[in-house]
Amino acid sequence: MRRTLVTLAVMALAACAPVLPQATRGAVAEARMDLPPLRRFSGAPALAIPVQSNRSLARDFMALTFRLETGTQLDTFTRFEGPITVGVEARGPVPATLGPDLDDLLARLRTEAGIEITRATPGEKPSITVSALPRATLARHVPGAACFVVPRVSGWADYLARRRTDAVDWTTLVTRSRVSVFLPADVSPQEIRDCLHEELAQALGPLNDLYRLPHSVFNDDNMHVVLTGYDMTILRATYDPRLASGMSRNAVAARLPAILADANPRGRVAARAAAASDANWDAALRGALDPAGTDRTRLDSARRAVALAEAADWPDGRLAMSHLARGRAALPLDGDEAVASFRTAERTYRRAFGRGLQTAQVSIQLAAFALSSGRADIALAELDRAIPAAHDGQNAALLATLLLMRAEAVELRGDAAEARDTRREGLAWGRYAWGDAALTRQAAEVASLRPAA
Repeated sequence: MRRTLVTLAVMALAACAPVLPQATRGAVAEARMDLPPLRRFSGAPALAIPVQSNRSLARDFMALTFRLETGTQLDTFTRFEGPITVGVEARGPVPATLGPDLDDLLARLRTEAGIEITRATPGEKPSITVSALPRATLARHVPGAACFVVPRVSGWADYLARRRTDAVDWTTLVTRSRVSVFLPADVSPQEIRDCLHEELAQALGPLNDLYRLPHSVFNDDNMHVVLTGYDMTILRATYDPRLASGMSRNAVAARLPAILADANPRGRVAARAAAASDANWDAALRGALDPAGTDRTRLDSARRAVALAEAADWPDGRLAMSHLARGRAALPLDGDEAVASFRTAERTYRRAFGRGLQTAQVSIQLAAFALSSGRADIALAELDRAIPAAHDGQNAALLATLLLMRAEAVELRGDAAEARDTRREGLAWGRYAWGDAALTRQAAEVASLRPAA
């Protein structure tokens, strides 16, 4: 379940809001000019991920497959058996990108995960129903969930009729035959695509999220927004013919080594296993990110998350994530602590994952500080290192924000022509990231970072 869909621009800029100047009329007017054609991604993300150890993959597979996000253990392996069809139920207008994005995703699932999955034919009752509804309707019935997946129902009316019964309880399943994905229709194209990727993947396979997975959408950190090669390997193993619905945990575990050896032939490598997250760290991180908390309680929680992650010495991104949360929490209270935390987070992410999406998430914060201080060259250095990862990871919200910030830095340096071209590219991706209705506000917020704005 994707509980939050806060765009990267909002996270980066809202956090900086106390020290930013107001957007100028000129910036708003420029964003309202004739917009360039919308740009969207297709195909698999180009962002490379490290080779995964099959021993680690087997452990992750079991934790993802036999436990719900609530912590409830599952005793039975379930999946769809036979060909899978997907249909769309739209209650109101949806962005024109929903259909192409769904078709691209189904093509990737067929090619990369080996799953026999297609669009349902007209009049056919689909195996998986993608139900797009107004966001307010979803929030009224399932508060706090941006999108979610439910078994044994076909569409919204069926869900409302069964939602208080055992029919929608994943623990009672033996096999999957009908599943519905519910997502908001009146949001940006990227938000809809992100929901499609995570929730359709959970409709097909894993039902859990793990913070220890740095290269996966099955992680509540929301760093990756489209299915990665790691995710496709998990799904390929899920639909291997050596597994079947109804198998026990022990039976699945016994067959996994041979299955993963075929699905991930390069995975015969040693790797340090990342321990499960400590409950105290989970609670501290939730507190650091809690929008209902005070500035002080968020910062206290973030500091506690950092201390717990340092003590645990996890070999993944959880320490860096704790520093990133500390930086965001410190922004309203202590700018020096915020910058120091962001720099530590960037170093830690870079040491673990190189110049990937995680590092780019921190670069955007450091670039915002540099740009708002008039240090265009420092901002450009951060932005130009982060832009390739945002593009290759297919994160339009991150990419658009980075490009719009780059346009401001270039203009601050005095190159109006390059700034104009870069800004138009950012707006093209921004149409997909935020939708046209919100694009003006997002572009104006970025423009306000430049001191001369």
